[in-house]
Amino acid sequence: MRTSVRRALWAGVAAVVVAAAVPVASAFGAGTVTATFAVASDWGSGHEARVTVANGSSAALSTWRIEFDLPSGTTIGSFWDADVTRSGNHYVAVKKSWMGPLNPGASVSWGYNGTGAYRAPLNCTINGASCSTGTTPTNPPTGNPTNPPTGNPTNPPTTNPPTNPPTNPPTGGKKLIGYFADWGVYARNYHVKNIHTSGSAAKLTHILYAFGNTTGGRCSIGDSYADYEKAYTAADSVDGVADTWDQPLRGNFNQLRKLKRMYPNLKVIYSIGGWTWSGGFTQAAQNPAAFAESCYQMVEDARWADVFDGIDIDWEYPNACGLSCDASGPNAFKNVMAALRSRFGSSALVTAAITADGSNGGKIDATDYAGAANSVNWFMPMTYDYFGAFAPQGPTAPHSPLTSYTGIPQAGFNSDAAIQKLKSKGIPASKLLLGVGFYGRGWSGVTQEAPGGTATGPATGTYEAGIEDYKVLKNTCPANRTIGGTAYAKCGSNWWSYDTPATIGGKMSYANGQGLAGGFFWELSGDTANGELISAMKNGLG
Repeated sequence: MRTSVRRALWAGVAAVVVAAAVPVASAFGAGTVTATFAVASDWGSGHEARVTVANGSSAALSTWRIEFDLPSGTTIGSFWDADVTRSGNHYVAVKKSWMGPLNPGASVSWGYNGTGAYRAPLNCTINGASCSTGTTPTNPPTGNPTNPPTGNPTNPPTTNPPTNPPTNPPTGGKKLIGYFADWGVYARNYHVKNIHTSGSAAKLTHILYAFGNTTGGRCSIGDSYADYEKAYTAADSVDGVADTWDQPLRGNFNQLRKLKRMYPNLKVIYSIGGWTWSGGFTQAAQNPAAFAESCYQMVEDARWADVFDGIDIDWEYPNACGLSCDASGPNAFKNVMAALRSRFGSSALVTAAITADGSNGGKIDATDYAGAANSVNWFMPMTYDYFGAFAPQGPTAPHSPLTSYTGIPQAGFNSDAAIQKLKSKGIPASKLLLGVGFYGRGWSGVTQEAPGGTATGPATGTYEAGIEDYKVLKNTCPANRTIGGTAYAKCGSNWWSYDTPATIGGKMSYANGQGLAGGFFWELSGDTANGELISAMKNGLG
């Protein structure tokens, strides 16, 4: 998961060092304009600084001009989001010509990288007034209220979990749910717009936005730049309208808002955790109410509360081992989900991606999933990644078998075994979805075409060894064999397994026959540009 280094540094900005509070002429209304310098990072031989201009007046500010001196030994090397000129140690920063007026209560930031250790600027003025004079407004600007909005109260209401929360999407019928990975906007160059242009948005009922973090047993933003800071051009935006410098929300969240306006029946759920960030759930389970409160405050943040329709928990794995091991007991997951339902209320979607380990004494048996069923709208057993080159010498095996087959390396490691075990524990089929991977897993150094062969290591993948997107594999190693309800192929010394439109059709037929609520998949960027696999899921579900 990638983040913007510059923005990550700004998130931890140090204490303010200079504040300029400047009276505004009557033409601009009552109040003040401020310029604030802060050090974002200091590594001794250089530093990064952030300067924020805030309009505390009651009228729009058409322009601003900041003048200041830097102490000897400190110079500005590069800058952004302002036009900066220099004469000796004296600097002038002015508003970019493309920036619009600074509205009352709004602020704008620019920054620079300097040589030498950070030192506070001297003789600072904004619009001609000295930084050491003027007064700040008595009342905060209307655009930045002191009290939180009523839709995001400080004290949560007391709400009992419903006995059986609604399970059907607004349009009725089967659910078709896909993950959108926030880091896909980087190397993969996959954006919310692609959900629209591929035709997939019209077929989906829900999007799972992955992932929020669980640091310190609390919900927190996973990647602020991708999530709500990245500025989109008209060409990359869902609706063809570019982001502006002063709009309150950008990034994926704003793009999802635009997508929902185009597809009013589409729901978006904020997914928390995942393989990398599941470790924080152990601490969360120690105080489920506090965890639920932190999640509510994040998901229902006033800036994007309209984007999300609920929360999804991807805990890998409660009372068992994933990237790390959890020993919080069989009731931990049930308690966390009950607390989330209580905090979010009966109208929100509360869902969970769970283990699909159908073996005797396996991960399903380690947790009271049935006890959590009354708190969730549905479960998504992750019926993929059963086998792969994380066992580099093999044996080769399909990573997402629908059913068992002769020679399968581990009993219970197939979709049907997981579904039957979950149903046997009392979880209704109408609260279960079948999972599909839009990618393959592969080995290299394989001489045997049939599953069960040895290997020398993972096959080469575009982004990660042993993994490749369907949209690549369909051309580089077309699947020509099936086993256990999924597909595989040997190409040279590489052996790959993955689902195709044909095997997906069989899986969706199985889901219908079992009375499941529908299907879900990981993840959108693995599909073709015209949504080939999503179409197969949609057609198969009917």
